[in-house]
Amino acid sequence: MAREKVEDLAALRVVIYARYSSSGQREESIEGQLRECHEFARRYGMIVIGEYVDKAMTGKTDKRPDFQRMLRDCERGVFQAVICWKMDRFARNRYDSAMYKYRLKKNGVRIFYAKETIPDGPEGIILESVMEGYAEYYSENLSQNVKRGYYDSALELKTLGQVVLGLKKGPDGRFEIDPATAPIVRRIFEEYAAGERAKDIYKRLNAEGYRTSRGGLFNKNSIRRILQNEKYVGVYEFKDIRVEDAIPAIVDRELFDKVQKMVGIHHRAPAAKKELGGFLLTTKLFCGHCGEPMTGDGGTSHSGKVYSYYTCNGRRVHKCEKERAPKEWIEDLVVSELVKLVHSDEFINEVADRVMEYQSREKDRSALTALEIRRKDTEKAINNMLAAIEAGVVTPSTKSRLMELEAQRQDIEKGIARELISEPDLERDQIIYFLEKFRKGDANDEEYRIFLVDTFLNAAYLYDDDKLVLVLNYTGENCKVTLKLLEKAMDGKGSTCSSFAPSSAPCGVSL
Repeated sequence: MAREKVEDLAALRVVIYARYSSSGQREESIEGQLRECHEFARRYGMIVIGEYVDKAMTGKTDKRPDFQRMLRDCERGVFQAVICWKMDRFARNRYDSAMYKYRLKKNGVRIFYAKETIPDGPEGIILESVMEGYAEYYSENLSQNVKRGYYDSALELKTLGQVVLGLKKGPDGRFEIDPATAPIVRRIFEEYAAGERAKDIYKRLNAEGYRTSRGGLFNKNSIRRILQNEKYVGVYEFKDIRVEDAIPAIVDRELFDKVQKMVGIHHRAPAAKKELGGFLLTTKLFCGHCGEPMTGDGGTSHSGKVYSYYTCNGRRVHKCEKERAPKEWIEDLVVSELVKLVHSDEFINEVADRVMEYQSREKDRSALTALEIRRKDTEKAINNMLAAIEAGVVTPSTKSRLMELEAQRQDIEKGIARELISEPDLERDQIIYFLEKFRKGDANDEEYRIFLVDTFLNAAYLYDDDKLVLVLNYTGENCKVTLKLLEKAMDGKGSTCSSFAPSSAPCGVSL
């Protein structure tokens, strides 16, 4: 976080967002994130009014319940800022991150990171985006390495550590029927095929004390996942690997196919399509005459055609005479200039230097330390169980508990391995290669446009005398960009003008 006056942050109403994803992380990871975020808030006098927590949820997708709830709540003005432990807790997908930060900013919500410091100055926003991009790159790279190992194991029909109700891992690493839970699976299929509602089935199972493979209560989604899982008819699948009769079947194919038809009828729904759109320059575009924000507006002609504009807030209250700006014209103009910026070698080199400075700072090892403590505790518990067995203390649950501990230890070992190879030092050439990949974006793609504006543009000032001033998140020489506007305004009255981008706002205009 860039240095700010403490009094500017005091009494700021904030919420905390925490998340863990891999099987090598558990509740302790969440507790550690929340603790350090609360300490961060206390240090700056912020007031924490709530927490949003997603457990075992990957940052590569936005399908996280509490994350989505936080986004909805931000539109109600409940809080003024969000604190995350580190950048990759918010998202590991650059475009998702850009779009959702854009959505937060549009609602006046800021983002702080408890364990990562963004350098002083406007280039901090660019650096943040670069680090997010690297988190995405690292996540994909690690995922490929892990999946390669998984693929080799899948060729041998191994379980890959999957937990499936009714099945368990056999001595050879493959699935075998779990006699304790397989009857539950058969019962679910039979009752659903007989016409029982999913709601009635899971309520009855919960009341009778049955639990899911992860020890939780059954619900509508868990019942549906069971009903659609082809493992229960013996199908082993992983990527392009599909082997029939590779797993001991719990239900027969006739019953399974009947249930699939019923599920299709009861739960058919179109996939939700991500909504983009909106006014790209919201919170970024300002009137060059009075300094007021220019916000989205629109109207419909007599012929029914819809027009979209940016209108000066001063004009709305009759304090400014600034003409409205056609939405498509001004947005295309700004994006085209930002594309030119990304293609500047001098700019790329400057950002690379900043990233090299960033990664030279001391790395946080708290996650690795927590995993090592968990490994020690787990090994101690395993030794205690073995000692009890050797002493003749054996109960029906002894074996299952020992196997559970062994599985936990394997998961922890995987988590430690990930931490040990995570965030390796990058060479400067690697950083430049990564930044130059931004040049391949399509300026007509809405996600890419949002990314450019959110990352590189601090503010834009539009005048009626054919001048546009871009204030960039960059203080190097490249921020002084001169251009000629050749496009014509949508009303047919466009004229040629010049535009430049100083490293600070024009005199007399405040951000």
